[in-house]
Amino acid sequence: MTDTTPHPAPTPEGNAPNAPWLSLIFGYGPVLVLPIAAIGAWMGFPLALVIGQMWGGAILVFLAGVARGLSFFTPGGPHVSQMLTMILRFSLGLLALIASPPVGLALLLVGYASIALTDPWLARWGGAPRHFARLRPPQMGVALIGLLALFLLSLN
Repeated sequence: MTDTTPHPAPTPEGNAPNAPWLSLIFGYGPVLVLPIAAIGAWMGFPLALVIGQMWGGAILVFLAGVARGLSFFTPGGPHVSQMLTMILRFSLGLLALIASPPVGLALLLVGYASIALTDPWLARWGGAPRHFARLRPPQMGVALIGLLALFLLSLN
């Protein structure tokens, strides 16, 4: 019989419900660049829009790697959902890096929204550290605010 009990991802904090300090710092730090870029674009800095799009794409590709890395530690091997998550994030991030600003930013909005939805689910069944269930929705909310502002500014 196969063990179907959820197992936390084997990280030092894998079973902790609260996000460790490093997860907070390295989780919120990079996504704060997106609303800052939006403020810069709104203030008229010419490269702020492009920097926000490039940064958002690079971080999304990185988060695809995080999803793939966690799948290596899943008991019983990677799940289809983990592979699909990785492929979705990587594809949207890569396309966002080469697309025009409105299209690229729209792709990033989809990618980051998917993280806010999928990572809590992955954390509940053990495909990601348990604290992702509480960390990802507000973290991606910060990113989505910046990306939405950048997207709206790109339409002008």
